[in-house]
Amino acid sequence: MKTEQLVAALVADGGRAGRPIGGTVVRALAAGLAVSLALFAVILGPRVDLMPAFGTWRFDLKLVLVAVAVMAAGVCCVAFARPLSTAHWRLCVALLIVVAAGSLAMELSVLPRADWMTSLVGSNALVCTTAIPLFSLAPLVGLLLALRRTAPASPMLAGAAAGAFAATCAAAIYAFHCFDDSPLFVLVWYPLAMVPAIAVGAVAGRRLLQW
Repeated sequence: MKTEQLVAALVADGGRAGRPIGGTVVRALAAGLAVSLALFAVILGPRVDLMPAFGTWRFDLKLVLVAVAVMAAGVCCVAFARPLSTAHWRLCVALLIVVAAGSLAMELSVLPRADWMTSLVGSNALVCTTAIPLFSLAPLVGLLLALRRTAPASPMLAGAAAGAFAATCAAAIYAFHCFDDSPLFVLVWYPLAMVPAIAVGAVAGRRLLQW
């Protein structure tokens, strides 16, 4: 069978198996997140002023940012698990960019220039760049195991997307502990903290997701 015929057959099967792929990814992610949430409860826990924080626009905006990032990464993960991906993932990534740009513009417009660097550096950068990779590990393992049942066109890209999905979910968990709510901090340190999971996912995907 020629490669083109094989891909066409897999795509045809993918139309019937779209839901199972998504369901498999969700179940694998849920299992990994259960481990991450347990670690979060033991090691960090939620910030002490969590309830008052919900009344501040910066904290709420931080949650919106990580939620959109989780959605975009999840769509990419499912899309790249198939032999041919749809354009939906591009729309989600574009939405994330728009939300991030809007958040940054809002912060810079209300925050005095003299406070920009202070807000960017924050007070928990080391905790952030340690906790997010740690909380990414179990979800990433689960996602990689789930993706072994799929036929990604690019195993490395699929692995990187799995790493991004795991890392954004880890960032969503960590956000409830993080005292640095400024978009300047979130848009710099959260992505940096996600790099290890994305890199590990890409390398592992290249080895484990070949078909």
